[in-house]
Amino acid sequence: MMMNLKAKHIEIYGIVQGVGYRPFIFNLAGKYALKGSVGNTGKGVLIHVEGDDDKLALFTKSICIEKPRLAYVTDVLVEDIPPEGYSDFSIAGSKGKNEIRTLVSPDMCTCDDCAAELFDKADRRFHYPFINCTNCGPRYTIIDKLPYDRPYTTMKPFVMCDRCHAEYDNPSDRRFHAQPNACPDCGPHVMLFDNKRNKIETANPVQEAIRLLKKGHILAIKGLGGFHLSVDAENDSAVQSLRKRKLREEKPLALMAFDLEAISSFAIMDEKEKALLSSFERPVVLLKKRFPEFLSSHVAPQNPYLGVMLPYTPLHFLLLENKFTALVMTSANRKDEPIVIDNENAFERLQDIADFFLIHDRDIRVRCDDSILRHVSGDTRPVRRSRGYAPLPVFLKRDVPMILSCGAELKNTICLTKDNFAFLSQHLGDLKYMSTYEFFTDTIARMQTLFDISPVCIAHDRHPDYLSTRYAMEQHGLPRFPIQHHHAHVASCMAENGADGDVIGIVCDGTGLGDDGHIWGGEILVASETRYERVAHFSYTPMPGGDTAIKEPWRMGLSYLYQVFGEDGILMDLPFLNTLDDQKKQIAGDMIRKQINTPLTSSLGRLFDGVAAIIGIRNQVSFEGQAALELEMTAPCDLEQVLAMPPYEFSWENKKKRIIHAGPFIKGVVADIKHGVDPSVISGRFHGSLILLFSRLAKEISKETGLNRVALTGGVFQNTILLSGLIRNLSKEGLTVLTHRLVPANDGGIALGQALIASSLYRNG
Repeated sequence: MMMNLKAKHIEIYGIVQGVGYRPFIFNLAGKYALKGSVGNTGKGVLIHVEGDDDKLALFTKSICIEKPRLAYVTDVLVEDIPPEGYSDFSIAGSKGKNEIRTLVSPDMCTCDDCAAELFDKADRRFHYPFINCTNCGPRYTIIDKLPYDRPYTTMKPFVMCDRCHAEYDNPSDRRFHAQPNACPDCGPHVMLFDNKRNKIETANPVQEAIRLLKKGHILAIKGLGGFHLSVDAENDSAVQSLRKRKLREEKPLALMAFDLEAISSFAIMDEKEKALLSSFERPVVLLKKRFPEFLSSHVAPQNPYLGVMLPYTPLHFLLLENKFTALVMTSANRKDEPIVIDNENAFERLQDIADFFLIHDRDIRVRCDDSILRHVSGDTRPVRRSRGYAPLPVFLKRDVPMILSCGAELKNTICLTKDNFAFLSQHLGDLKYMSTYEFFTDTIARMQTLFDISPVCIAHDRHPDYLSTRYAMEQHGLPRFPIQHHHAHVASCMAENGADGDVIGIVCDGTGLGDDGHIWGGEILVASETRYERVAHFSYTPMPGGDTAIKEPWRMGLSYLYQVFGEDGILMDLPFLNTLDDQKKQIAGDMIRKQINTPLTSSLGRLFDGVAAIIGIRNQVSFEGQAALELEMTAPCDLEQVLAMPPYEFSWENKKKRIIHAGPFIKGVVADIKHGVDPSVISGRFHGSLILLFSRLAKEISKETGLNRVALTGGVFQNTILLSGLIRNLSKEGLTVLTHRLVPANDGGIALGQALIASSLYRNG
């Protein structure tokens, strides 16, 4: 036996801390009668193991195959070393390293085992709102630094009692080294206050909160990555009151229900949507409403979809158990501000919104909104990538330098790269506001420290007025790479699909500064990591009032009518025009004629706005993309029905850069309106025409260039009709379609594309 004694030094990289990996290794070593030790380092998990050669081989093979369910192994390095004569196998304390390479687990929903204990009257954690184990609970939002040990988390102030410590020290217990481990005797506690900061004296704050919600009050509830504002979703007046106080006029509100059975009473789900709802990440999933509406119609007015999630913390389970069909659970913030995470700040910023505050004394270190996903055309598509997913990296095809990319202005995320990892931050928000900008700068500093990244260069959008650009310009001493907005969109789609070389990129969004100083957004690029060529785009149209035209789509409707019909367009007898104030119409017309404050745009997002206004769907919006969304919702749900409709005429100039004329679309829409055609048919024809247009252009450019991969990217591709139709048509033409499944198609994915482009430019000097 002594002749067969061998030893191995093993390093495990990936998400291997805080997920039960060390006890897994401990028990695996026991299974094969091996000796040695396992411990955390700044890089991952370090194993010294020795024993019989054959059993060592089985042990090494089992490391990845039998891993804990939340573990994600990226690399296993094995080295033969001389045995040191260990007498047993032990779990060592964490060892600091100069380099940090381990990945950080996102926050995960309460596991089934903990949920069972939560409702077990015989369990010592019965109804304890902070129950967790190595398979669930907070991670990213409570970490100060790596390695992931309790002293480096916001659990540091809570000293474990003897019983919790016994679990924590027992490798056979699922709470072994679960850093947030606690119980009612030693852990965090829930408290209830009114909005005057008076503590509500009650033996059971959760039950009292339920009673207040039942009475129609608005509660601010502290969760994992921030506060929610909550009301009973069946209480119409409570939902309206929340909207009024939060200044959220029409944007849909997220819902939380206890289980899938409860959700089925007000929404329609297929099996894939049920699986997504029930996943460890517990995202908000966009589901079709069940009609007639069971909940308040003010939850998602004029929208056939609801954003729904299942409980992901013990507190959520306790609030919802057999108490409500659903609760509104919307991010707790004032309009356009980041979500609130701090108790004191919550009282200051939310006292005019919330009637009561259900808080706790465990600090939130990292603000993290709920993620939003939907299932479209056979795949899951992120709309907002945040809790449950961040800070998991996107794995790149090759190693890249350490780069910071600052993202866009709207739906901002930042990205830091290291090795073959692209660490995309959680959703940060719109950088038009100083509070979000502070969140942005804090996140950059925090992620650089957490992952030990010192950027060698910085990537940013070319728009000089974006706060993300201004931040980049203030970082002296590092090379800076200004990246064109739509090139970054294509590169983002390429990065998550591991695509090299040139692709045809169909890039459709609302805003992005073009090379000619105009606003792009309806583009076809031939692009790679290092270059791009604009081979087609929509014709330019004036935006009367500049950014005001985004908030008031009627301005775009008027502009398209003037562009196509001249003065007669403004004087047409159309219901849409008849609703406009004559003075405002005159001023906007003068802007267009005299070219005053009328930046030019090729944006497909603005064309959607203009058509929505002309049809009579929406003259003014209360949130970004509302008019385009409602135009999509007006069209028939059946894709085949849309594609079977006769298309509007369309054309493009066959120059080196094809210019797609918007005029034929507008003429067709106006003709249908005059003939009394139903808006659903007009919207369907408009969508079908765009699908046919892009399909023909892609096929033509493919033949011309020899390229057969088409990337669909940009915020407009959150439109399910357009996305599904193009995937169908392009695939039928034999083209390979690249789409977003890991990061949002909207500006939430821009930072990833910026990083990929900057890495190539930096390598090439």
